[in-house]
Amino acid sequence: MEQQTGAGAVLAGRYRLVESIGRGGMGRVWRAHDELLHRTVAVKELTAGLYVAQADREVMHARTQKEARAAARIQHPAVVTVHDVLEHDDRPWIVMEYIDGPSLADAAKAAGRIEPREAARIGLHVLGALRAAHAVGVLHRDVKPGNVLLAKDGRVLLTDFGIAAIEGDSSITRTGEIVGSIDYLAPERVTGGSPDPSSDLWSLGATLYTAVEARSPFRRTSPISSLQAVVNDEPPALRQAGSLGPIITALLRKDPAERPSAAETERMLLEAMEGREPKAAQAYVPTRAVSEDELYGAQPERRPEPAGRDAAGTAPLREQAPAVPAAPPVHGEPGGGRLRRAAGIALVAALIGGGGVFGVLKYTGDGGDGTGGGRTDQSVSSGGGQSGEDAKPPAKEVPEGWKKVTDPAGFTLFVPNGWTRQANGDQIDYTPDDGKHFIRIAADPSPDYKDPYAHLLDLEKQVAKRTDYRKVRLNQNTFRDSTRAALWDFTWTEKQNHPGPRRAKEQMYVAPDETEYAIYMSSPVADWPTTEQQFDVVLSGWEPPAPAP
Repeated sequence: MEQQTGAGAVLAGRYRLVESIGRGGMGRVWRAHDELLHRTVAVKELTAGLYVAQADREVMHARTQKEARAAARIQHPAVVTVHDVLEHDDRPWIVMEYIDGPSLADAAKAAGRIEPREAARIGLHVLGALRAAHAVGVLHRDVKPGNVLLAKDGRVLLTDFGIAAIEGDSSITRTGEIVGSIDYLAPERVTGGSPDPSSDLWSLGATLYTAVEARSPFRRTSPISSLQAVVNDEPPALRQAGSLGPIITALLRKDPAERPSAAETERMLLEAMEGREPKAAQAYVPTRAVSEDELYGAQPERRPEPAGRDAAGTAPLREQAPAVPAAPPVHGEPGGGRLRRAAGIALVAALIGGGGVFGVLKYTGDGGDGTGGGRTDQSVSSGGGQSGEDAKPPAKEVPEGWKKVTDPAGFTLFVPNGWTRQANGDQIDYTPDDGKHFIRIAADPSPDYKDPYAHLLDLEKQVAKRTDYRKVRLNQNTFRDSTRAALWDFTWTEKQNHPGPRRAKEQMYVAPDETEYAIYMSSPVADWPTTEQQFDVVLSGWEPPAPAP
């Protein structure tokens, strides 16, 4: 089996790898030095093929070659330039233009959000790249904040055409396979329809939503619930989008025919960038009446003061709440549209491969743990009490060798000394060794299941279909005085980043504010006795974010 190439290695006699600067579901990106032309370049390494069957490896290699061909066909200043494609360690590598600056995802996370006029400027550049791609028959199919790069000189560039579709090319994906970041997939792609340029525009709308609102509009706690949200749910009301709001709403229409064209979108983005309200966008945005609670929810200070009482002199009257975008109607017989869509979601979800299996546990939107097939003969004991055992109460003091951390997201927990924070999309990791051992925290303010036990049972079904999953325990319990809680303990064999038998525990519960939290810890099975003790300490120090005053 090939070995992963590390820093200092020289590829093709000229590209010296310097440091890893990014990682995704398919591979890793390195900053490298071109020793022939004396310039800095970015080199994309295909790591996903190291631990898969030969047939799957050939598909991945074909995708890499396709990415290079797709990007090479597009001549536009907002598309990252591909310099070279080479073979090393029996797999392809792509040498690209190096962009000195963060992704839109990182920039939005660091700043809290992107101001609407700046987001409109970014959107214009991405739209220009997409129009150039569409003009030569290339669909990007994975537009998301992580694939939008912001150079320090002000340029905006679109990268990673790794799953691009070129008209006339034979398909290199299996029948029914779905690729791309789940919460940025257009609804027609989820339900099995053929993507077209409007599908990329939908993903652009979801990307701009994330930029200005600091959260993905359709991300939920699992791949299945995220797919369902893409197809059936309208995005939460925009509160910080300003003049960009109507454009985002127009781009996120479920029916591709009801979205604006690229040319119309460009005109509207120009208006928004100049701070003007794009009136043309209103034609794509139906309205409906909403309650004040829905409109002002998180910002009660904006709620108008009472202006009087009703005719009976009982209930106070307030100013009429403005209308907000309505959900487009579902066509067909009553309920039929949703049922068909649900069937489509179930079908494609069943075909999502390794990376999507542990979406709720390692959900970055770019893939996951990469769990695979095979079976482990590792013997597992129940190790953790009876099936009805409740989680431990908070510890009084921080144990020796640990530190108390209040995360920027607001929650508090105990973390072993030397473990550092890593952000994975809407989830937070703490790890000492790039994920070989790690703690993960996920939160969903709008859970899709009646209780965590039902949620974990559904996840178990999905995991059992795709791995050599073995249950140690899965039961309801009580955690932080909440009886809406459940504990899951299981094993599987990891095939990609840290291959070998692994074990994990997850405590899921619903807090008083109705947020569903998942506290998860995983390590190689050989290290589990220590990890299980650490998991108990993590739980003992856990506190959710303090309620807003």
